[in-house]
Amino acid sequence: MNINFEDISYLQYGTIRQQQAFRVLTAHQIMQKLNKFQPILAGTIPLNIDIPESDLDIICCWRNEEDFINTLIKTFEKTAQFEWHKTTIRNELSIICNFMLEDFPVEVFGQTIESNKQMAYRHLLIENQLLKEKGESFRKEIIRLKETGLKTEPAFATLLNLQGDPYTELLKFEKQIT
Repeated sequence: MNINFEDISYLQYGTIRQQQAFRVLTAHQIMQKLNKFQPILAGTIPLNIDIPESDLDIICCWRNEEDFINTLIKTFEKTAQFEWHKTTIRNELSIICNFMLEDFPVEVFGQTIESNKQMAYRHLLIENQLLKEKGESFRKEIIRLKETGLKTEPAFATLLNLQGDPYTELLKFEKQIT
């Protein structure tokens, strides 16, 4: 079964953690509040490779930097541990907002790149396919590596024996998942 990762409704039928994520995101109407920025939940929770400290990674696309920042501040400034900053990632201005929502750390990540073309979403699709192909022991080994402190993409690169930058090396699997 192929999952439409652009619609979080699949979470309500997933693992307990995915169901909790769905409940929190819907109860607080997070995707609706970010709707004009093409929000997509990426990261490890959708793939069931999360560890206890994993956050809800919501990627967004903004056209107007000030509008995006103002929306983040207006919408989330009263949440616990709220903070935001600008940075440049792979030559792309990125705005990152972090806060706590119930028991979940949340990261809202925005760039001017369409959400479904951002690296995080492309990795989500590739990693989902690899997890399907490689099976349960591979999934458990990814989690084990993450528990030792590795980030997700380096964990995949380690198991797949990829050399170089794991974030770009993983993209080489993209043509295999069309």
